[in-house]
Amino acid sequence: MAHNHEISWGRRLIATMVMNLIIPAVQIYGGIISGSMALISDALHNLSDFTSVMISYSALRMGRREPTQKHTFGYKRLEVFAAVFNVALLFGAAVYIAFEGWNRLWNPQPVNGSVVIIIASIAFLANMTSTFMLRPGAKTNINIRSAFLHMLTDALTSLGVLILGIIWIFRPWYWLDPLFSWIIVVLILYSGWGILKDAYGILMNATPPGIDVQMIQREIESLEGVEEIHHLHVWNISSEGVALVAHVVVMDQMLSRVEEIADKIRHLLLNRFAIDHPVLQFETRACEGTGLLCCPVNGSMQKNEH
Repeated sequence: MAHNHEISWGRRLIATMVMNLIIPAVQIYGGIISGSMALISDALHNLSDFTSVMISYSALRMGRREPTQKHTFGYKRLEVFAAVFNVALLFGAAVYIAFEGWNRLWNPQPVNGSVVIIIASIAFLANMTSTFMLRPGAKTNINIRSAFLHMLTDALTSLGVLILGIIWIFRPWYWLDPLFSWIIVVLILYSGWGILKDAYGILMNATPPGIDVQMIQREIESLEGVEEIHHLHVWNISSEGVALVAHVVVMDQMLSRVEEIADKIRHLLLNRFAIDHPVLQFETRACEGTGLLCCPVNGSMQKNEH
């Protein structure tokens, strides 16, 4: 089922790529003949999205490769690196747009509102189509969410440029052109920051949002046969998979009985916390100390003060 979803997202990313190659060409042409920096800025934003979505698609294809002896977790984390690179492209486009907007503010030029309206309308409809195609996958996949946010930002900026075109038909307020370019910059920075925070958490093996390790400890230790749990670590393997490593202290008993306890823990972790890759090490000796994080030092177990 997951493989079918990835194929579906791959096709949607291809369709989005095609639109983000055609739209910028039309916008740049329209921006040149109309004299609108806002339209050209939106075109550059869309053009950077072509490269970004292409990277997202490549990462999605690479992420489907099977694990190897060298990369035992597979290649799913490539999607996280792709998302970070996408944000870097966006921030680079933002710097250029801000610089050109500053020049236009001091040297405003007339803008043909009618041309702006036509081109911006086409771009808005195309970007909204891409946004709706990617929206379902944005809820579970950071890579798809990165592309989705690109498209959503583009749709909003195209709508803003469309409104500007209507204004310029009736009022010669050409100073709005560079001002709106800066609004595009703010939207780029805002949308990219959230992606960077999520990517940072995954790359740093941070505990995923919404998961309480102390609650996991209480839930596991409440199971029959479990005396204690320590060395508990939870992290994202990729944007979708969650892994857990823990040492579980039980009474000295036959291995078949331990396997029954392991099944109960795996079922709890999957259904209660959506942890789909647990690695459990069973022991008969408790960790000295009271914390979840303890480590062996000089042959003994002590609490990790860090």
